[in-house]
Amino acid sequence: MTSIKSVLVLLGLGFTACAVGPDFQRPAGVLPATWGAGKQAAAAAAADPAALVSWWRRFHDPKLNALVEQAVEANLDVRQAAARLRQARAERQAATAPFWPWLSASGSEQQSDVGGSGPGAGNYRSYRGGLSAAWELDVFGGKRRTLESANARLAASAAALDATRLSMAAEVALTYCQLRSIQDQLVVARRNLGTQQKSANITHERRGAGFASDLDVVNSDALVANTKAQLPRLETNARQTAHALAVLLARPPADLLGLLADSSPVPTASVAVPAGIPSDLLRRRPDIRSAEANAHAATARIGVAVADLFPKFSLTGSLSQQSAKLTDWLSPTARVSGFGPSFNWALFQGGSIQANIRVQEALRDEALLAYRKTVLVALQEVEDAMIAGANELKRRASLTEAVAANRRAVELSTELYTAGQTDFINVLSAQRSLLLSESEFTLSNLALASDVIALYKALGGGW
Repeated sequence: MTSIKSVLVLLGLGFTACAVGPDFQRPAGVLPATWGAGKQAAAAAAADPAALVSWWRRFHDPKLNALVEQAVEANLDVRQAAARLRQARAERQAATAPFWPWLSASGSEQQSDVGGSGPGAGNYRSYRGGLSAAWELDVFGGKRRTLESANARLAASAAALDATRLSMAAEVALTYCQLRSIQDQLVVARRNLGTQQKSANITHERRGAGFASDLDVVNSDALVANTKAQLPRLETNARQTAHALAVLLARPPADLLGLLADSSPVPTASVAVPAGIPSDLLRRRPDIRSAEANAHAATARIGVAVADLFPKFSLTGSLSQQSAKLTDWLSPTARVSGFGPSFNWALFQGGSIQANIRVQEALRDEALLAYRKTVLVALQEVEDAMIAGANELKRRASLTEAVAANRRAVELSTELYTAGQTDFINVLSAQRSLLLSESEFTLSNLALASDVIALYKALGGGW
């Protein structure tokens, strides 16, 4: 009766005792009430956060949509992250196993030979088989802390998979926009090359008629040659960027050349992204969620280490059969059984348990600092993308005016030169300015698309 009472007491302790070690609390970081990017952020805060889901579709480019959606499934980095998530799930399942009793079976046949001619000499056989079971009670919560840590690591792995998908979607979108920008630059270079070639033809004709100098001819030919020299470099960049895009989709480098051969403008999307308030990042950004879960896991592991300071209580039992003859193996007289509680307490291990506690506390502190840094970097990325997008809009508006003015300057200077009313140097200057402003305009389109992509990524869009 006393033994049964002891067992019941141990069971009660195992199911009602509190887990040792600290409980996790999210660090109280200093988050601003609003974004610092001015009125644009305030307006964006009222927008629908649902727009962050499948954010790449806001560029209204079917090819971009298809490429991103393929990449977030096929990309090798994403698949590695998915494998790590499966690993975390298995580890979490393994962490539940110690809550259950374990049962094992054993059996043996032994033969011994006693030499000599005395009374004990001869061959002997013995047969043994049985079952043994044990159940370690989680009195001080070490197992619960282990499971808590495994749950947190599983959450961190799930968030890390989301972060990898988000990064991959952003990288595919950015690489696609870079390819379209290079193709735009090729269009600009070829169009300007055609205009410059016409001007060169005019200078050749005028020299033949005695109205232009050799210097005009040489200058016009040099401008044509310089513009031609840009084409091979741009074509190489376009091909290499298409290769990079294919590899992001886990496909051979040349696989997308046919799909992306036709030039297309850089896709555009509104810079007015639904930003919400800074505290939204804590639940939206997968890297922040992953860092928080890692800090939670590290905190729980302190409890696992602290539990080693306390005794471990178990219920053990065994049932075995042992006999000298196989025919007697199942007889009641061959049966041996036992059941009862036990405990094990590591009273002295040279300070290793205390040292492990300090190690886990330091790891927890490191994880908390990593979390705080992740939050600060996230805030910076949002602020940077907001201000960059707002200012790039202003820059593109000025470049639009510059392109229009330079095109008119080329037309006027060419007309005046053909009529003999101005020097060819004015034509050259206007054509150079036009090429420069149109090239800058295409780069501004890329910069604006990049800023929008960076802002969606910084806000944790999609997952």
